[in-house]
Amino acid sequence: MTRPRVAITVGDPAGIGPEIVRAAAAHPDVLAVCEPVIYGPPDEARFTPGQVSPEAGLAAFHLIETAVADAVAGRVDAIATAPVSKLAFARAGLPWKGHTDLLAHLTGRDDAVAMLFWSEPLKVVLATIHIPLAAVPSALTPDALARIIDLTARELPMFDGGRPRLAMAGLNPHAGEAGVLGDEELRVVMPALAAARDRGVDIEGPFPGDTVFLRASRGEFDAVIACYHDQGLIPVKLLAFGRSVNVTIGLPIIRTSVDHGTAFDIAGRGVADPSSMVEAVRLAARLVGLRRSQRRA
Repeated sequence: MTRPRVAITVGDPAGIGPEIVRAAAAHPDVLAVCEPVIYGPPDEARFTPGQVSPEAGLAAFHLIETAVADAVAGRVDAIATAPVSKLAFARAGLPWKGHTDLLAHLTGRDDAVAMLFWSEPLKVVLATIHIPLAAVPSALTPDALARIIDLTARELPMFDGGRPRLAMAGLNPHAGEAGVLGDEELRVVMPALAAARDRGVDIEGPFPGDTVFLRASRGEFDAVIACYHDQGLIPVKLLAFGRSVNVTIGLPIIRTSVDHGTAFDIAGRGVADPSSMVEAVRLAARLVGLRRSQRRA
């Protein structure tokens, strides 16, 4: 069995991406499990570290586009990405907010992907991603919840093959307290969970957001579905910052990424920690191996 070839994109070339990618590609833990292939801008391209620019945004976009094309064509087995700047994307006139929606577009899966943050102590899937907090309640529709629940139940077994035990976090404090603190749980979330159980999904909730992640970290659930971005990412980063990995589930290709941003404030200083990049590449290689084993079976 040949070692998987993992494409590593440098992300925004004015951020810390180039330095953490170089460090990860040379790391012995990475070289032990895969052949890393760096996707970076041409040597003659120049970007000012720490400076947001449309040129850097476009460069990051083209690198991702190329890596995805190579993954779809089978020239690489997976992709691990360094962070991009949403502001640089916007200044470049690109319509995507970041990797997740761009990858969905490039692979024809616009409405069929989600962000899973994987770490040893806690796995979290986001029901909504990069939208204002005020827009979250209206985005949690029955159809949207059904899609994210079914996607999570279908994709999580790629890590260990088992039927996942899922938990749903409530939107409101105390998961609405029977409607006293908000009725979204009663009107939308609980019916969506009941319907999912009827489809055979092992899911419980909604549980208060201040305790459900603790319960999952202690092994009661395999993953938690969070209602919004920060609800899910705060506990993951608190428990495993630098060791957690962002996995895009629902894609026809394997894609992992770091658990942090471009860190423009320290770009070019040589002090960026490559730990999350190392973990992202290692997990990508592991997923390739698991997928190969499942296909043989």
